[in-house]
Amino acid sequence: MPTALISCHDKTGLVPLGTGLVRLGYRLVSTGGTARLLSGAALPVTPVEALTGVPEMLDGRVKTLHPAVHAGVLARRNRPDDMRTLERLGVDPVDLVVVNLYPFAQALARGEPHERILEEIDVGGVALVRAAAKNYESVLVVVDPARYPALLHELEAGAVSVRLRRELAAEAFALTAAYDAAIHGYLAAGATDPLPPNRLLALGPGSPLRYGENPHQRAVAYRIPSSPPGLVGTAPVQGKPLSFNNLADAQAAMALAADLHRLDRGVAAVAVKHMTPCGAAVAPDARTAYRSAHDADPVSIFGGVVALTAPVDGATARELVETFLEVVVAPGFTAEALEVLARKPALRALDLPLPWGPPPVAYTAVLGGLLAQEADTTLEPPSTWTQAGRHAASPEALHEAAFAWALAKHARSNAVVVTREGVSLGIGAGRVNRIDAARQALAQAGEAARGAVLASDGFFPFGDVMEAAARAGVALAVEPGGSRRDAESIAAADAGGVALYFTGVRHFRHGA
Repeated sequence: MPTALISCHDKTGLVPLGTGLVRLGYRLVSTGGTARLLSGAALPVTPVEALTGVPEMLDGRVKTLHPAVHAGVLARRNRPDDMRTLERLGVDPVDLVVVNLYPFAQALARGEPHERILEEIDVGGVALVRAAAKNYESVLVVVDPARYPALLHELEAGAVSVRLRRELAAEAFALTAAYDAAIHGYLAAGATDPLPPNRLLALGPGSPLRYGENPHQRAVAYRIPSSPPGLVGTAPVQGKPLSFNNLADAQAAMALAADLHRLDRGVAAVAVKHMTPCGAAVAPDARTAYRSAHDADPVSIFGGVVALTAPVDGATARELVETFLEVVVAPGFTAEALEVLARKPALRALDLPLPWGPPPVAYTAVLGGLLAQEADTTLEPPSTWTQAGRHAASPEALHEAAFAWALAKHARSNAVVVTREGVSLGIGAGRVNRIDAARQALAQAGEAARGAVLASDGFFPFGDVMEAAARAGVALAVEPGGSRRDAESIAAADAGGVALYFTGVRHFRHGA
């Protein structure tokens, strides 16, 4: 009689599985609540204590951790000496292990106290899963209830293929790896070094997306289980499911909106296309902020993603639906707003509470591995800047320049932006040289550049950017400084009557 050892926290599908196994002649061995469930369904169950001769102990911490169990799982059927050892010790081979683990990640998400979270770290279940998966050629291991029907189908056909055995073993090790990574993430939270020599990064569960950046590319959105709730795993409160590009653009919009929110100037509105802002504004209310961000570049916002740092009300929603938008992210939507947005069934409305700070570590995939870096969370206030030329800016102008500096930080490098009164006038982004970025921003701003603020995410390598800014009538320019030719930029600013300030920090953004 083959033996199936079943010990599951998630008891989905166990009764049909047990019924099928009994019909196929299996003996069911089980623990605790799983045994009670199967017995309650009138299925014959052998308690695991009958194998070990030892009752459960330490409040259930020790149940299956016993040679009589693990020898039966790990014995190699093609090794006569292994089988003779089982026979000499009176240990029955285990042919099937059906196990899933204590819900550690769920306890973490619920904010359980530390003592309770420690109790949700499975030990015996992980040991069983790993033992069975190691011996997959002899022992079947199933950790996902969705696999029960396929397992029964092949058992009923008379044999389980090597392919399925190997797939089930791989799934088992994926489960234990992700489980350990989640525990590691919890225990390592607050560690002094966010970039240790070795990092465990488990991804899942994954949600298939319609496609990637382009229709010919497959894509999946994976969640990092130890991370707080975010874009992945949050369903829109209205509209279609989120796409790959929607998620990437929403992240870029939220990151800039979060920094503008830190300035405490009112409601921030950010419009993003292709991972870089095309309009940004701060205003006393959401409707005004969005309208200003929209009007900053009413052409580019078409098909864009918008992030607002205040709940969307009916008036704001009516403005939003006037333009084709892919996604609107906000910390709340009124009932009236949702009713208005419903006129655009394809528009995704995403309700995510503030703050929207970035994850502490940012990853970029490259050939052969991942690049990891600390998230760029700094935002230097004007009080830390250095006046570089002879012209001083007023406190009001520096106040405006803080907005421009935050915007430059989030535009794709090379980036130069022009702003006035908390609204973007021109954004030059993703250019391969800084003068072209400046020309793009100044051309977009046009006559409105006179008296405005210009900010650059990196230093001016030559004096040409300051010369162009002076010709356009810019009143104040902000850049990191540190170029070998800073003197040229300072001279051009002095000659053109532009106040020039160095922040001392650059904010390149090559990717997301």
